Formats: sequence, structure tokens, C-alpha cells
Amino acid sequence: MRALARRHGEQLVAEMRSGRDTRPRRDASALTATVLALAVNGITLAFAVGGVWVVVDGWGGARMVVGLVLLVLAWAFAPRVRRLPDDRPVLLRGDAPELFELVDEVAREVGTRSVHAIVVDGSLNAAVTTYGLRDRRLLMLGMPLWEVLTPEERIALLGHELAHYANGDTRNGLVVGAASRTLSVWHHLLQPLPNSTGLEGLVNALYVVPCMLVGGLLVLLARLTSRAGIRAEYLADRLAARTASTQAAVGLMDRLLIIGSLGLRLRTEINRAALRGRRSSEQAAARADELWEALTAYASSIPEHEYERQRRVGARRGHQVDTTHPPTHLRRACLLAGRVEPAAVTPQPRRSELIATELAAARSEVARHLLRGSLDA
Repeated sequence: MRALARRHGEQLVAEMRSGRDTRPRRDASALTATVLALAVNGITLAFAVGGVWVVVDGWGGARMVVGLVLLVLAWAFAPRVRRLPDDRPVLLRGDAPELFELVDEVAREVGTRSVHAIVVDGSLNAAVTTYGLRDRRLLMLGMPLWEVLTPEERIALLGHELAHYANGDTRNGLVVGAASRTLSVWHHLLQPLPNSTGLEGLVNALYVVPCMLVGGLLVLLARLTSRAGIRAEYLADRLAARTASTQAAVGLMDRLLIIGSLGLRLRTEINRAALRGRRSSEQAAARADELWEALTAYASSIPEHEYERQRRVGARRGHQVDTTHPPTHLRRACLLAGRVEPAAVTPQPRRSELIATELAAARSEVARHLLRGSLDA
């Protein structure tokens, strides 16, 4: 698997540097993943149809119990509709018009539709997904990452994330994404019971083979989609460079190189708040700005040789078997090897100030939750 990951990784890097047509396409692995996903989703559908048929055909008799069991299984395995989170700030267009205007502008340059909502959390990350029955688009924006980026790098970040919509990333699509979640439910239900005795031990023994088979299917589905997923990351980087400039996209890659150090610093600040006791946690609101100032100052203090060290560490580590992203140093190298792109979307000082004002409440709320230890960092 390591050799396969290295070979595929080197092929993708060569494609990106060659300048050949690297638009998203369905290869044999993607088609196989789709077929496997359709089969998994078909089992869920079969449970639902079979349950309805057995209930109707055996109405009033003991067979109804079997039908109800099948319907319960179909309900358990069916993909869930994502909802907007209620434990972190959610911004709609009326809450942050300038931020949404920026996202809209970036989306137009990328060639896709904009998002309907933005969720702000305490992660050193950003992502896009969907929610609701109508698959509305959602941007997940990690405030710690947003804080340490320059205005140009923030545009590059938005361009990269929105590019996943334009590239048609199959990993989170309706068919493959639903199948992956269904397999995860199966795998969870088939896990051995802890501290088992007697009959439970027998049940655990019977579950061993099915659990291994489902686990194998999960790994297979991940492997089949990994190549297309990694290609999508490179393509998203390219669109980010065309939107915010090559320099801004490269700067974003440099920030991603030190995510581990930033996470450690963030955890250190959270632990310091916890060690000060309950009174300190209650005063977290007053010290919310201090958290972001400390994190930004730390990011600015990291010298260039640390970035170079991280690149060398990444080169020695090579292509990982279970990764969902290509190595950051290779993403950076591919950007530098391509054509130097000017910025299509440039930051405007007035807009940046208004966006900061719109994010102020969410910024403080996330900091308070982090300092109280009630939000994942």
C-alpha cells in the first residue's frame, strides 16, 4: 500500500507539473467506487422495500414483526440529512453581508455557486459540505486558521474550499458519501461488546467475520476514492491560485505546514486557562481577544527555517497510505512550478474591516468556548 500510494502520488505530481488536461474525470477506480456505493445503498433500499412488503402482506400476523425489524434496519442504515449545528455560531446572509459578498465573488471566479450558510468553529481547518433536504451549501470556517492568515491568504482559502464544489469531489457526493456513512453504521453495530461473558462472547464470535468484511469494504471504498480525492485537492489549489494569486496560495500552504505547531500553541493557551481555575473560565469572555492575539503573534514569530524544516520532514515522510490530502510541500511545489497567476479577487481594506466587524461576535464566542474547554480545538 505504501508503494501504491507513492506511485499514485508521483503520477499526480507529474500530471500537475506537466500542464496537461487535469480536469476532474471518472477513472476506473471512481467507477468501481460508484458501483460499490450503489450496491451498499441498494441493500438499504432492499431492507425498506422488503419491510414494507412483509408488513403489508402479513398484516395482522406474526410476519409483521419481521417487516418492522427490516424497516428499523432500513431507517438505521439510511443516510441522514445534515442539519445546521446548534452548538457553534451560524452566519446567514443577513448576519454577514460583506463576508457573503466576498464568498460570492470568489465563487464566481471559481465557477460555482456560493454557499447558503457559514459555520464558525474552533478548528484549525476549513471545509465545505451540504445540509438540509435541498442540499444547501455550507462553509465550515475555523476561526483559529482564519485569524493567522493574511487577507490574501483568506481569499485563497475560500477559493480552495469552494473549488471542491466545482471539481465535483465524489468523496462527499450523494452516492459515495451515503454509502460510506452506511458502512460506518454497520461497522459500529458489529463492534464486539466490551467485557463480554457467556452469550455476549458467543455473539462477539459470530460478529468477527461480518465486522472484518464491513471494515474491509470501508477501506476499499476509501482507497478507490483517494486518488480522485487527492487530484481534487491539487485542482482546488490551482483554482485558489487563479483566484487569489499564486503568491497567496503558496502563503496558505506555508501556514498549513505549521498547523501542528499552531494547534499545540492553541492547546497550551486553553490549558493555561484551565489551570487558573473556575474563576478564570468565568472570565473567559474578557480574555477572548487575548487568545487570538497570542495565536497570531506566535504564528508571526515562527522563523523561515522552521517552514523549511517542515518541508524536509514532509519530503522524508513521503506519500501516506491513509491520507485524504497530498503532502503540503508537494502542493506548494506544484503551485510554484505552474504559471504565476495574478489575483482575480483582491482584498479591500474597507471590506476587510466590515468583515472583521461581522465576525466579531462569533470570534468572541468561539474563543470563550475554547477557553472553557467546551468546543473542540
